[in-house]
Amino acid sequence: MLPLKEKDKPIVQKLLSAGCCARCILRFCCIRVQATYRRPQQDTLEELQTFIHSAENSQSHDAAAPETSGENNQSHDAAAPETSGENNQSHDAAAPETSGENNQSHDAAAPETSGENNKSHDAAAAAPAVTEAPQEPPSKRAKLEPSGTNAASEGGDGNAAAAPRVCVVCLGILQELCDLTQAVKIAAGVKAEKYEFDSLVLSVSLPAQLCVREHSCWLHVKKEVREKGLVLDKDDIIPLKEAFKWIMQGLVSKELGGAVVVTKSALEVGVEFTHKETDADCHFLATVCPDCFKPAKNKQSVFTRMAVVKALEKISDVKFLRHFPCPPTQPSSCCSPQGVQCLHLSVFVAGRYNKFCRSLPQTPWLIDGERRMESSVEELIAAPVLSTFRAEGFNFSSSGREDVDVRTLGNGRPFAMELLNPHRSRLSRMEMKQLQQTINESSDKIRVRDLQIVTRDAMSRMKEGEEEKTKSYTALVWTRRPIQREDISFIGDIKELTLDQKTPLRVLHRRALAVRQRVVHSMNVHFLDPHHFHLRLKTQAGTYIKEFVHGDFGRTKPNLCELLRTDADILELDVESVDVDWPPAIPE
Repeated sequence: MLPLKEKDKPIVQKLLSAGCCARCILRFCCIRVQATYRRPQQDTLEELQTFIHSAENSQSHDAAAPETSGENNQSHDAAAPETSGENNQSHDAAAPETSGENNQSHDAAAPETSGENNKSHDAAAAAPAVTEAPQEPPSKRAKLEPSGTNAASEGGDGNAAAAPRVCVVCLGILQELCDLTQAVKIAAGVKAEKYEFDSLVLSVSLPAQLCVREHSCWLHVKKEVREKGLVLDKDDIIPLKEAFKWIMQGLVSKELGGAVVVTKSALEVGVEFTHKETDADCHFLATVCPDCFKPAKNKQSVFTRMAVVKALEKISDVKFLRHFPCPPTQPSSCCSPQGVQCLHLSVFVAGRYNKFCRSLPQTPWLIDGERRMESSVEELIAAPVLSTFRAEGFNFSSSGREDVDVRTLGNGRPFAMELLNPHRSRLSRMEMKQLQQTINESSDKIRVRDLQIVTRDAMSRMKEGEEEKTKSYTALVWTRRPIQREDISFIGDIKELTLDQKTPLRVLHRRALAVRQRVVHSMNVHFLDPHHFHLRLKTQAGTYIKEFVHGDFGRTKPNLCELLRTDADILELDVESVDVDWPPAIPE
C-alpha cells in the first residue's frame, strides 16, 4: 500500500495527466520510504490509478439510496419522493404529486407521460411508453472507466496493454534504466576494472535539462495545490538521484557479490546519462539569465547542472512559463547511459630516500622539451610503487630538493607520493617491506627507507614549518689563494650568521626575484691542502649553499669569498641530514 495521503490526490491526478511516471509522482508527493521506489513500476502505477479513482468513486451512489447531483439529477427512488433542482424528477408510487410548470403525475398502476427532459419510473411494473421508449439514466461509474486514447488525459489511466510513455520529467531513467539489467551492466563495468574493494559509493550524472523539466512540473501542480490551501515546496521533492540510488544500490550490491553500496567510500562508481533530443530545453535560460552561464575551463558546455539550477532560482514563474511549456512536452525516447566510470580516492605513500649519484636529478630534467638525464629519483621510486598499487598516475613531493650533482646521505630526505586512482589500496606491513626492497634492488643510485602508507592530512606535516627546520651539509671548497690551516680556523667560531640571498641566477627562471634572509647556524672546517678544505654547515632550510660559498656575483651577502678574502668555489656538496621528524621511522 502506497503511503499516500488525501492531500496528494491533486498532485497525483495532475502529474498522471501530464505524463509523469509512477516513481516521479512518488518523488513529487515527497514519499521517503525507499522500499516504495523498489516496487515494480507497473504495480505502483496501478495503485496510483486506484488511489485517485477511489476518490471519484466515493462520490457515486448506490441505486437503492437517494442522491442529489445538481442541475441534471438522474437518480430516482421508487419508494420516496425527492426534489433535485431545476428539472425536478421526483415520483410517488402511492399518490400523484404536482410540481409546478412541468409537473407530471404518476400512479403505480397507470401509464406514464414523459415531458421533454422528465423520465418517470415505477418500482413495481414497467409502464408502456406513450410517446417514446424510456431511457436508463447515464451511469456515473462509466465516466470513470478510461477508454481509447483519452484515458490518460481524463483519468490518468492509460491502456495497460500499450507500451508506457517516456516520463516527461526523468526521461525514462526511473522507468527503463533502473532495473536488474542496468545493475548487471554497472557491475560488469566495475568488475572489468579489477579494483580491490569491499564498499563503493554510487554517483549519478544527469542531463541538466532534467532540472528544467522538473521545475516545469512543479509549477504545473503548485497552483492547484495552493488553491486547496496546501504547500508543495520544491526542496521537499525527492531528488531524482536519490530515488535512482534507492532502487539500484541493492541490485548492484548483489551483482558484485555483496559489496556494500554506501554514501561514503574510497571507490566511486559513476553512471552518466544523456538525452540529445532535449538538450535544447535549457538554452532559453542563457537568454533570460546570461550571468549564470559563463564559459569555464575544462567544460564542454556552459549549461552545467549547477548553472541551470542557479538560473532556475533567479527566473520568475511568469518568465519561465513564457519560454517553456508547462507541463513539459512528451519525449519520444529514453535517456542513454554513457557507460560506467570508476575512480578510487588517492592513496598516499611516504618514506625517505638517499641519493648516491651526482648525475641524477630529483625529477625528470627537461629543457625545451628535450630530456637531459635518462632517469630521476622520482621515476626510480615511482615505477615499482605504481606497479604494485596499479595506479594510473602519481604526484611526487619532498622536503626540499637537491641539485642534480648533490648527494643526499645520512637518514635521507622525506618524500611523499599521491597515487592517482589506485586499483589496489591496501598492503600489509610485509608487502610494504617487500616493495621497499624491490625499489632498492632496482638501482644502486638510490635507497629508500621507512616506506609506509599515510593519510592526506599526515602529508601536510612534511611541509609544516619547513623553513624553520634545519639541514646539515658537507661541502668540498676550493680557494684561488693558497691557504694554511690557520687561515680558515676562524670559520668555526661564526654562529647564527644571517645572509641576504637574492634569488640565484641559476633558478631565476623558475623562482620569483626576491631577497630572502637565511641563517647559517654553525660551521666547522677540515683542512685538506692549500687549495681545498671541507666545510660543514648547519643552516636554516632553504639556504642556497653554493651561492653562500662563491657569492653568486655578489647576490648573496655575506659570502665565503668575502670572509676568506679570496675567490672560492664549491666542488662537491652532500646533504647530510634533513631534520624533519616525518614520516615515523620503521625498524629495519
